[in-house]
Amino acid sequence: MGDLEIRPAAAEDLPAIVAMLADDPLGAERESPDDLTPYRTAYERLAGDPHQHLVVAVREGRVVGTLQLTIIPGLSRKGATRSIIEGVRVHADERGSGLGTRFIEWAVDESRRQGCQLVQLTSDATRVDAHRFYERLGFTASHVGFKLQL
Repeated sequence: MGDLEIRPAAAEDLPAIVAMLADDPLGAERESPDDLTPYRTAYERLAGDPHQHLVVAVREGRVVGTLQLTIIPGLSRKGATRSIIEGVRVHADERGSGLGTRFIEWAVDESRRQGCQLVQLTSDATRVDAHRFYERLGFTASHVGFKLQL
């Protein structure tokens, strides 16, 4: 797989991150890579929150993946801390290379390091291949998720 660095995202990474978010049928409908203004605002909020970890995977100086890991302290499950993995994207050139597996393993390891007892994620119901991928990594489809667009 060559040298791969997983590091916190920097503001300069936003064009590459947004391009990956937009590079699929669902993202193409909801992302706007031509106007980075809302993404810069969101990045500043994320960068200022110690419970948010927006990271990128970089190979040979090029951003080839991104994900957001959120740490959430809670009362349920005897006061368990959990993490949520969101916005996982792998550059089209890297799909099938093992990068996605390495990236999710990093997120699970970081969740352990942060004291989490549970890692959760959601995946759009139409992303059948992603569901198989997450199940292969040990995740179970144990809940039904709901969203309310505001």
